[in-house]
Amino acid sequence: MTTEVTNKPPVWFWVVAVVALLWNLMGVIAYLGDAFTTVEQLEQMTQEQRELFEMRPAWVTAAFAIAVFAGAIGSIALLIRKKWATPLFVISLIAAFAQFIYNSFMTNTVEVMGTQAIVFPILVLGFGLYLIFFAKKGNAKGWLR
Repeated sequence: MTTEVTNKPPVWFWVVAVVALLWNLMGVIAYLGDAFTTVEQLEQMTQEQRELFEMRPAWVTAAFAIAVFAGAIGSIALLIRKKWATPLFVISLIAAFAQFIYNSFMTNTVEVMGTQAIVFPILVLGFGLYLIFFAKKGNAKGWLR
């Protein structure tokens, strides 16, 4: 006879998990918009913005994709209460950090795009750190299996 004890997460767990999914889905939408940029959209950019876009290495685009899709799948893992949410959030954060390093220190993105090019990525990294902490807490509390 097997008895399985499960800890039911509190309501705020579900709220955070849904917010995490919505946040990461916005990232997926941003990535898809970036990946499928049209010629018309490129023509609307300034010369400097277009150069940044066209000169971006493939690894940065890959890091963007990994960051948003790992985050979205990690959020789904939270909603279905799986422990593998934590490593997915770690992968997502590492990829987002790689993209941040490239944009902040290897290009003139801040000059071209302004301070938002630093502020928003810091927000992304902060939320990514929080999601790792949150998933680890869920593991420790037995909310994730």
